[in-house]
Amino acid sequence: MVKIRLARTGAKKKPFYHIVVADERKSRGGRSIERVGFFNPVARGGEHRLRINRERVEHWLANGAQATERVAALLKEKPEETPAS
Repeated sequence: MVKIRLARTGAKKKPFYHIVVADERKSRGGRSIERVGFFNPVARGGEHRLRINRERVEHWLANGAQATERVAALLKEKPEETPAS
């Protein structure tokens, strides 16, 4: 099954997460199908905390992907949107 989930990157004590579409059998930091945004829980000042390409997320959800609990909560927030490319 395909999931929309968080993949952790960043340094120790400074987490940064990519919001990715990946096969649930792959490891958290393993190969993903597509990167659809990011989440920076320790954003300060002018840094962006959350950015999601809603168009691609809707595409994957329509094709049967399931968002994890945390990603579903992030999708309900009002992030800055990335322009469609």
